Amino acid sequence: MTLDFWFEFGSTYTYPSAARLREIAAAAGVTVSWQPFLLGPIFRDQGWNDSPFNLYPVKGSYMWRDVARVCDGHGLPWTRPSVFPRNGLLAARIACAAHDAHWLPDFIVAVFAANFAFDREIAEADVLLDILHGLGVDGGPWLERAQDRATKDRLRAQTDRARELGIFGAPSFVAGGELFWGNDRLGDAIAWALGGNDAKAT
Repeated sequence: MTLDFWFEFGSTYTYPSAARLREIAAAAGVTVSWQPFLLGPIFRDQGWNDSPFNLYPVKGSYMWRDVARVCDGHGLPWTRPSVFPRNGLLAARIACAAHDAHWLPDFIVAVFAANFAFDREIAEADVLLDILHGLGVDGGPWLERAQDRATKDRLRAQTDRARELGIFGAPSFVAGGELFWGNDRLGDAIAWALGGNDAKAT
């Protein structure tokens, strides 16, 4: 009973999913596998050079109001970021380098909060160092590992794998070979991971 959680740090709707996922999955008895990838290359495959929420202003206007409602409904802090989408490349590389670290989920959630709750520039190494230090992690070595060729190749492979799975946006969940897209499909993905049984998720 494993759920693959495919996330991109610049994605608005992934923030509430990341913030709630561990509690919901634990209540259902589902193990989460955290899968970073980059949406930019996938968007470029579709001929987009920006987020569709920027390319289509009416859609973007709706999204900002909707995410605010979603966060309010779940009691999550929310601040519309002054830059959107933010560059999550370095954070994603750290997540790839730390794929088996016990603190990885805490790091992921903290990066999303930095972006969407506190409007911090997550592309900056100092911000990521501050997050790591706040988790009791020596961040310097992880920043170095993020620049390793093996780490960069791993992130490219992750994005290629996302393409192969048919992922076109974030958040995406894969359970039992089925793809679910969107924060509002988290409960359905948990249920599928349980074999189609009712899950304790909302």
